[in-house]
Amino acid sequence: MTTIDHIGILVADLEAAVKQLQPLFGGAPAVKELAEAGLRVAEFRAANVTVELLQYTGKNDAFARRVMGERPGLNHLSARVEDVERSLAELRAAGLRPQEGFPRQGAHGKVAFFEPDPATGLLFEICQPDPENEER
Repeated sequence: MTTIDHIGILVADLEAAVKQLQPLFGGAPAVKELAEAGLRVAEFRAANVTVELLQYTGKNDAFARRVMGERPGLNHLSARVEDVERSLAELRAAGLRPQEGFPRQGAHGKVAFFEPDPATGLLFEICQPDPENEER
């Protein structure tokens, strides 16, 4: 059975989005700066999934913008995997096309994004969590 690791949502204003969602999740999110990707990330952890809010910083974000696009809102679903390299090979053999530049380090593990799904417009990502993030 597939486990969803997180749901990614692009936002224009991270502080405003956090303020809106904080009452729903009942606590402060973990906030990370990913300078190498040009992203600020706020993670709300629920019992069954993490909701990841992503804001471009305007610095070093060309790669992230190419991968995730510009449209605010629901952006990607990330499935948890034990081995990104093995899963990448299996999904490639099944016809999914990984985006150039992956796998690489993401906000909380090794990740790989695939080309957008033509039926839903969503991006699909696989994530092998870093050891400190496996217990979520």
